Amino acid sequence: MKQSVYYSLYRFGGVLKVQDLNVILRNFGQQSRWQDLSQLFDWMQQHSKISASSYSSYIKFTGTSLNPAKALEIYNSIPDESTKNNVFICNSVLRCLVRNGKFDSSMKLFRKMKHNGLIPDAITYSTELNYNGLQMDSVMYGTLLAVCASNNRCEEAQSYFNQMKDEGHSPNIYHYSSLLNAYASGGDYKKAEELVLDMKSSGLVPNKVMLTTQLKVYVRGRLFEKSRDLLVELDTLGFAKDEMPYCLLMDGLAKTGCIDEARSVFNEMKEKCVKPGGYSYSIMISSFCRGGLFEEAKELAEEFEAKYDKYDVAISNAILCAYCRAGEMESVMRTMRKMDELAISPDYNTFHILIKYFCKEKLYMLAYQTMEDMHRKGHQPAEQYGNQPAAAVDEELCSSLVFHLGKIKAHSEAFSVYSMLKYSKRTMCKAFHEKILHILIAGKLLKDAYVVVKDNSKFISSAAIKKFAKSFVKLGNINLINDVLKVIHGSGYKIDQHNQLSSVSQRLFQMAVSRYIAQPEKKNLLLQLLQWMRGQGYVVDSSTRNLILKNAHLFGQQRIAEILSKKHMMSKALKSHWMTKG
Repeated sequence: MKQSVYYSLYRFGGVLKVQDLNVILRNFGQQSRWQDLSQLFDWMQQHSKISASSYSSYIKFTGTSLNPAKALEIYNSIPDESTKNNVFICNSVLRCLVRNGKFDSSMKLFRKMKHNGLIPDAITYSTELNYNGLQMDSVMYGTLLAVCASNNRCEEAQSYFNQMKDEGHSPNIYHYSSLLNAYASGGDYKKAEELVLDMKSSGLVPNKVMLTTQLKVYVRGRLFEKSRDLLVELDTLGFAKDEMPYCLLMDGLAKTGCIDEARSVFNEMKEKCVKPGGYSYSIMISSFCRGGLFEEAKELAEEFEAKYDKYDVAISNAILCAYCRAGEMESVMRTMRKMDELAISPDYNTFHILIKYFCKEKLYMLAYQTMEDMHRKGHQPAEQYGNQPAAAVDEELCSSLVFHLGKIKAHSEAFSVYSMLKYSKRTMCKAFHEKILHILIAGKLLKDAYVVVKDNSKFISSAAIKKFAKSFVKLGNINLINDVLKVIHGSGYKIDQHNQLSSVSQRLFQMAVSRYIAQPEKKNLLLQLLQWMRGQGYVVDSSTRNLILKNAHLFGQQRIAEILSKKHMMSKALKSHWMTKG
């Protein structure tokens, strides 16, 4: 078995992705093939083909095979701290320990994990509480419910709530509030209403937090009439003295396109002397921008700047968006300076707003510099923007910027944007590779163009590859010509159906030979090219052959004569074969 696993990995490991290996790993574990499981995991570690899921699965099955010491050893060997704090990995380790009776060790490790940055989920707590035989009380149930709510685990929260009641514990306002918060994540207003009635029947009176959470449930469910009625109730009870309840309703209305209704709630809030803050303004400014009401967005941004001096990144982004959409360059710069003065760190949305604006104003180098700054600060072009898919937003923006950078002859900058997008771990549009290739050829950045062709030749048209090949063989790094020709050969420029060298290939070889002859110190490259051509079935046309023979003294006459003689015989044989066949 040992030889079989290693032999299979030797043959196919290079082409298997981490996801594929994880499937095999889980399969070995489910079949209790512990030796194969261990060998595969060791190989994955050695070849850096491993993920959090790999660790979690391996540790889980190690626990099943009653080897907690091995599970701890693997966990402690994880080099990356963020991976070590992955909640799924931590849960697997803790479950392994408690299942093997290591209760004290699991509690000590759990405390250490929390100290090092673990954010426990409901499974973490239930593992520690249930397996360690601790007596559940209302406090512990409260913790579980809060964790379930914060992780959108509605069904588990409901289960723990029912279990708590079945065991005779009386839920308090915090238990009800946590479960209601879990319902809010999915907008399950029917269960929310039943829960509030249940709470009232038990003699508890809903507090501000409870009613505000119920409002959130109604908004998520788009029940705006019920939301308005509840907002009135909050106001009557004196629970609407800050902007949060109004913001919940405004945000829900704005995101469903009900801008006028959202504006009405905003104005009502101001009329009732509820002091608005950055959140309410950012909601309204953003909704005006989305609705194309740029003048109103600008006016509201100016109003906020005139009245308030408390800024955060959300309101700053909203104000920037308003000024950018209105084309107010001076105001844009003023807002950026204010962010610097107040030490407000820009987020991905900040950069996206600015890059889009600078492109619109045809300030392409400024847009590029902003994207570079974004990249340096750790933001990738694949992040989500608003409610739109990140792929659509970034592909369009980056593609446009690359095109315009190419038009102003900023070829290296265009390639830099392409590279940022390429290495952001997302799938690129196939046409993007050919677009950047043409820009690189125009800028004579042929080494970079070679990398693009080498990695993406299947996505690039024959015409574009032909253009690249001619440019590189003529002007590119002479030391890479042979490598380029091999790539061209692999992408389709090889012997045609009659085993005759195509005219395109003939010209490429002739150009390559001419460059080598011009630099006799590169004779080894010429000899390597001629040998490779023979191995691939290529023949040298008469004019190139005469050129080589004329300069044979520069490269070693005997060696050249031997190679050309063999190629000449091959050429005659091929010619005879096709004449006979014809």
